[in-house]
Amino acid sequence: MDDARAPAEKATPNPSSSAAAAAATTTPNASASASASASGLPPAPSTIAGGGNSDAHGPVLLRHGHELPFVAPSSYLRPKSAPRAMPDKTAGPLDKEQMQGLRGIREFLKVRTSYDVLPLSFRLVVLDNDLLIKKSLNILIQNAGIVSAPLWDSHNSTFAGLLTSTDYINVIQYYCQFPDQLNQVDQFRLCNLRDIEKAIGVVPLETVSVHPMRPLYEACRRMLKTRARRIPLVDTDDETGRQTVVSVITQYRILKFIAVNNEQHTMLLKKPVGELGLGTYTNMATATMSSSVLDVIHLMVKHNISAVPIINKDYKLLNVFEAVDVIPCIRGGAYDELSATVGDALSNRAEDFAGIYTCGEDDRLDSIFDTIRKSRVHRLIVVDDDSRLKGIISLSDILKYVLLYGEEDDNIRS
Repeated sequence: MDDARAPAEKATPNPSSSAAAAAATTTPNASASASASASGLPPAPSTIAGGGNSDAHGPVLLRHGHELPFVAPSSYLRPKSAPRAMPDKTAGPLDKEQMQGLRGIREFLKVRTSYDVLPLSFRLVVLDNDLLIKKSLNILIQNAGIVSAPLWDSHNSTFAGLLTSTDYINVIQYYCQFPDQLNQVDQFRLCNLRDIEKAIGVVPLETVSVHPMRPLYEACRRMLKTRARRIPLVDTDDETGRQTVVSVITQYRILKFIAVNNEQHTMLLKKPVGELGLGTYTNMATATMSSSVLDVIHLMVKHNISAVPIINKDYKLLNVFEAVDVIPCIRGGAYDELSATVGDALSNRAEDFAGIYTCGEDDRLDSIFDTIRKSRVHRLIVVDDDSRLKGIISLSDILKYVLLYGEEDDNIRS
């Protein structure tokens, strides 16, 4: 199947709520179509004030209190063996096959565009930069599944950046540093986000976007360079210079696109993730169910991470607190709710939350891609046979490996 916009990817967006429609800025359909036509793009889907990604969640998993069952990749585990000896620097057949797979994926990314990644039907929320931050929070909550939104400068009719859960965490940090200014926090607008970053000493993220018709490889490299987990697609009309936000693509969407359309190369990635050193295995930040939400937020900020594993006294994995879990905690500006426990916060997740995806160090990368192809995966937690935490593999780790590993050798050969 060569087209990522296959029937399995189709979804019909739900009508947007009136509250979201009133607060979100939408690009007129006529302008979007004209811009797409001028640049050679197929007509872009109408930008609406609804929310969510057209992907369906994986199967609903029953929850036992706050402890979730875990979903492991397809079983391609190698038999348990004696500890591995130091690898021979001479490339063997498995190494050559691995590099063949990586080169094939890179060539695939160079001939496909970012627009190719988009499903046939999707929803997009674009927020006006003058919108109050607390109202933007309500819009994301009302539109289940939306955790980020492009920002639009209505004064200059230009793309103005991307709102993510990190911005809300910065607002929380500001509140913690200046608790006597709560009334001021409630009056902050999205255009004030950069001022908040300066006040708390955070280095602003680069405002980055790509043209929808540029090679997908370029978008991936730009994401890695800026450490962005998602990147907006922004088109510019050649005649008027008017910008149009077409959509936002994520690391998950890109990796799924690879898994669905380039299986002949992902199936060659047969090396175990432990042997590849894929992920983080030392100095991991962890918390318990009784930790406060605010404590976990501080860990995220300190270690510059987007998820914290939740473990018990035996270091067994119980759950994962993600940056997006912060959003419901401050609904309506309830910053005092941050003193609640992680366990209480996780109980507010949607009933169809898919669970936590895990793997072992002996799982092969091809099985990881198979899992991404079938399910909505944001990261994999590496555990041992007793469910004890060993490491974390982020989608950034996978994308970085796929794009950069052995690149020097590739440049020498070319």
